[in-house]
Amino acid sequence: MLNASSPRRRHRAARPFRTGAVAALTLTALTALTGCGSDYPLGEEQRRAAEEGGSDLSGILTGVGSSAQNAAMLTWRSGFESMHPEARVQYLSAGSGAGRSALVGGGTDFAGSDAYLDEEEQAEVRQFCGPDGAINIPVYISPISVAFNLPGIQELDLDAATIAGIFRDEITRWDDPAIAAQNEGVDLPDLPITPIARADDSGTTENFTDYLHSVAPEAWPEEEDGSWPGSLPTERSQGNAGVVSLTAETEGAVTYADDSLVDESLGKARVKVGSEYVAVSGEAAGTAVGEASRVEGTGPHDIALELDREPDAAGAYPVVLVSYHVYCTSYTDPEVLELARTFGHYVVSEDGQRAASEAVKSAPLPENLRTEAQAALDSISLR
Repeated sequence: MLNASSPRRRHRAARPFRTGAVAALTLTALTALTGCGSDYPLGEEQRRAAEEGGSDLSGILTGVGSSAQNAAMLTWRSGFESMHPEARVQYLSAGSGAGRSALVGGGTDFAGSDAYLDEEEQAEVRQFCGPDGAINIPVYISPISVAFNLPGIQELDLDAATIAGIFRDEITRWDDPAIAAQNEGVDLPDLPITPIARADDSGTTENFTDYLHSVAPEAWPEEEDGSWPGSLPTERSQGNAGVVSLTAETEGAVTYADDSLVDESLGKARVKVGSEYVAVSGEAAGTAVGEASRVEGTGPHDIALELDREPDAAGAYPVVLVSYHVYCTSYTDPEVLELARTFGHYVVSEDGQRAASEAVKSAPLPENLRTEAQAALDSISLR
């Protein structure tokens, strides 16, 4: 599940990642976000000044969290820093759970998370973020691929119960009748299946297990969780990149990962929705998110979404994640406030969303969510 934590004092100089959960992490990725475009929400005058090298925004904004977002972060960073040469965004791709823990502990300015802060985390994060806590702002929509290493096979049809059986180590060979029945005409190999899961607390895992439990609860009785069930005899690796790399090295392996990191060296499952099988794509993921509902009981500017894992819309791919930037509702440092709002506005802008979509196959935020996200960013204040 998701996490949050307590406070820290901010300084206007470069702020290193703080102690606690973050101090234990290795800095494996620094990523920054940027952008320009005619719809830049902070106004045409500021946009022109930035393009002419006149942006006076400076300082370092720190983020920790989702590895699924990392490729998009690289794109956003390039855009943001080109507009604001004196500003930097440092992003540690350590997993959603680590990001939420870092924000709760006051070890970062914002968190990247593939799941929204739950009620307990919202209570904890008030120690750092102030009495109104934090807000979840969707920034990245991406399908989760069920990716496999079977030479000569690029696509398989699988329903949720079969996927659950594979990852529970109950379906152990690729020519199992449950797989063969859904893939007539495919020459399935008599090869052991090696399921590979995330070793870290992961929003991708939480969304994947939410799909399995929602659609096939008898085959996957466990509730959704960011930590993979310890009782299952599954190979493990760190981060989306880690599980994809290990799968690519292991013939017969299968994993779940953000689709942006899965290339043509691996095959992908088409997932059964109703009576049809739907291929993984950003467009299909966006269609599924279009049927999401708002989580009840959150703050007026919070945009936490409840996903429907059995969508009615044609062509909707249900194994999808919505990744959030989680910001404090207020900051004590005016520099951090300005950096957070400016960076956040670029990320959710039409240009920022288009840049990420073109770079990493994500689905752009729908127009209504972009508008709400801009209003949410404008609501962040100084305390």
